[in-house]
Amino acid sequence: MYWESYSHKKIKEVVFGALEQNLDYREKPVLGLPASYLDTEVFYDDAPFLKDAPFLSALIANPNHIGCHTLNESEAAFEGTHKIEKELIDICAQQIFEGGEEQFDGYVASGGTEANIQAIWILKRYYETEFGAKPEEIAVIYSEDAHYSMPKASKLLSLPAYVTKVDDSTRKVTRESIYNCVSKATASGVKHFIVVINMSTTMFGSVDDIDEITRWLDDLKVDYKVHIDGAFGGYIYPFATTSTSLTFKNPKINSFTLDGHKMLQSPYGTGIYLTRKGFMEYALTEEANYVKGKDYTLVGSRSGANAIAIWMIMRTYGSDGWKAKIQRLLAKTSRLCSDLDERGIEYFRNPEMNIVTIRSRYVSPELADKYMLVPDAHGNDVKWWKIVVMDHVKQGTIDSFLSELDAERV
Repeated sequence: MYWESYSHKKIKEVVFGALEQNLDYREKPVLGLPASYLDTEVFYDDAPFLKDAPFLSALIANPNHIGCHTLNESEAAFEGTHKIEKELIDICAQQIFEGGEEQFDGYVASGGTEANIQAIWILKRYYETEFGAKPEEIAVIYSEDAHYSMPKASKLLSLPAYVTKVDDSTRKVTRESIYNCVSKATASGVKHFIVVINMSTTMFGSVDDIDEITRWLDDLKVDYKVHIDGAFGGYIYPFATTSTSLTFKNPKINSFTLDGHKMLQSPYGTGIYLTRKGFMEYALTEEANYVKGKDYTLVGSRSGANAIAIWMIMRTYGSDGWKAKIQRLLAKTSRLCSDLDERGIEYFRNPEMNIVTIRSRYVSPELADKYMLVPDAHGNDVKWWKIVVMDHVKQGTIDSFLSELDAERV
């Protein structure tokens, strides 16, 4: 896992060079494109600081990244910044998820929700196209801890959904619930399964055991494809573990979701969808005839500046710098867990994640509200409170929380 760190000077050279390759609306006789640079009455394009601000300059230039730039020709007007998005997809697929020299497809989506829906949509179209399957013959399986984008996708795509149970203490998917879901599904006429595996659930930071789950599915002799929801964990877990089970080295995995606007601290609207070659084509919208290369995405037109933002962050750190940052966050998380252990407070934490979820009986709603802990359910039936150790979480704030927690328990 390696990608080079770039200096600010090098980043400016790449981004401004890409913008120069893009269409300049001011210099070309543009009549047909239904877009332009940002309105200069509101967004000043001559501000002197822009020469040192590649992301803001990209926002003002307003490149459209419609389509999938890892596949074929795209709109030539924005080919310069399209290359940056393609490089970003290559780094994520080949380096973070250890795809080696293999080629992959993907794009920067509006967030993890869109990327998860895109994954399920593509696999639905795969089964419909290759097997002549009807929607009711394709089921989505995910755990009760999975993100709400899974039921959203199932409803949008008219696919039956089966939700597996997890152990209350370990947050592991149970074998019995996998068997029950498959049994009910097959009895209802389901022939194909889209299985979503969590690389960090939103509430607990739990990571599903893909080897165990796929072994159970193989024992049941069912047809399935696997999508990994790494919206939260994709920029943490691969840098903390030595396991290769949740990488493209695992032939059972078809696709991944990442989300830059969580741990990467990129702007909102920076999810990433990655898939193996040969699957993006199932999302082709043939009717997008006026778009060069046509469209393979849910959202269509996308801001090229968002792809540039992710690329800039990853290139600023480089792989070594990013690993060091993650290790610092994990060390701070481990210190918090040690403090909770000393107090005999029950919590869940995956040791390779930065989320600590405390059983609600140890923390009053007032204290949780003061420190903005997140409940597993809003209302009166709160069972867990979540802490996420990120850059803004200072040790002094953790210490103050623990001090007040002690005062409550006296």
